[in-house]
Amino acid sequence: MATNVVMPQMGYDMREGTVVRWYKQEGETVDRGEVIADIETDKATVEFEAYTGGVLGRIVAQEGIAVPVGELIAIITDPGEAVPDAPVAPASVPPAAPAPAAPAPAPEPAPAAAPAPPSADGQVRASPIARRLARERGIDISLVAGTGPNGRITERDIENYQPAAAAPAPAPARAPAPAAAPAAPSDSRIELSRMRQTIARVTSDSKASAPHFYVTAEIDMAAAMALRRDVNDASDPENRVSVNDLMVKACAIALAGHPKFNSFYRGDHLEVHGAMNIGIAIALESGLILPGVSNCEGKSLLQIAAATKDLISRANSGTLRNEEYSSTTFSISNMGMFDVESFTAIIYPPHAAILAVGSVKQVPVVRDGELTVGTMMKATLSTDHRVADGAEAAQFLMDIKRVLENPVSLLL
Repeated sequence: MATNVVMPQMGYDMREGTVVRWYKQEGETVDRGEVIADIETDKATVEFEAYTGGVLGRIVAQEGIAVPVGELIAIITDPGEAVPDAPVAPASVPPAAPAPAAPAPAPEPAPAAAPAPPSADGQVRASPIARRLARERGIDISLVAGTGPNGRITERDIENYQPAAAAPAPAPARAPAPAAAPAAPSDSRIELSRMRQTIARVTSDSKASAPHFYVTAEIDMAAAMALRRDVNDASDPENRVSVNDLMVKACAIALAGHPKFNSFYRGDHLEVHGAMNIGIAIALESGLILPGVSNCEGKSLLQIAAATKDLISRANSGTLRNEEYSSTTFSISNMGMFDVESFTAIIYPPHAAILAVGSVKQVPVVRDGELTVGTMMKATLSTDHRVADGAEAAQFLMDIKRVLENPVSLLL
């Protein structure tokens, strides 16, 4: 029986996607769970896996054409089955090319920037956002010089790209003009990338629909940092545990006793999730994304550390999977690496809460009436008041604090 394959919604904020590359051609066999395409969203490029097996009977969505969520992109049939008629995927109208500038007299070609070197498969190395921005501006991406790792073209390279212009003819000599008054500073305009527009829309929607409130706790991290040091000393350098890994594991333990914070508000009920899929805020050059580590309730601290490193690596290379975007149930945003003491985070819809983590610092503290030096960290829980009240949020945060201050449970 033929199966319609539609553009998936890979994240709450996704409205459309673009097939960047088909890995299968029409007539080829497809296994369930096999990656058949790369799909680009406003934030990243995600591997798309087939949710049924068979034969790729027809490709409807062509590479490079934006398709709304839910629209048909392909048809998978049983072997030997005839392919049913399918509508043509909607095509996006490409942006109009800018009008050519008037030719300059006696041009002398300016030296062009070295284009980005192609990868082993002949493709120009470029981030998904850079490719999209180049298409929107009518820029031939093969002419852009990449400043990223291994010559990869970044969003900033597209923003700063200037086509080779003719050198102006030398002006005739003239008498020196009198010194002019300094020009007044002028205003400028910065165009927002599609990713930044998406972030603006999602955060505005979240603040408008979810009544946020915040609770902050100061956590003594001395024991947790000592545990982290011991684990890292005994582990392979490739598998080092970060402070954020401690936070993910501590939240997974605390969520077990506070299921409300692992739920979605659905109007007349809460949709409580059994799996703890914890999203991690990752700052890319083009903006913020929130993919997640799945099933944290069943992972050890070292497994969470390995999964997090893999997630960050693939987020930067643009090879995340659909479920890593669409199935998160709780989230953490950590700005401790930027020496930020504390902050409040905006809830990622439809999550019930997000934990904002500051830096671990050596600060003066009073213990038993005496001044001493403590290893402290501030954490702030943003909560949707439709889901939980202040006392419940405080109890949840105190359980996270209790786990971190008595960290042996992080190893169980």
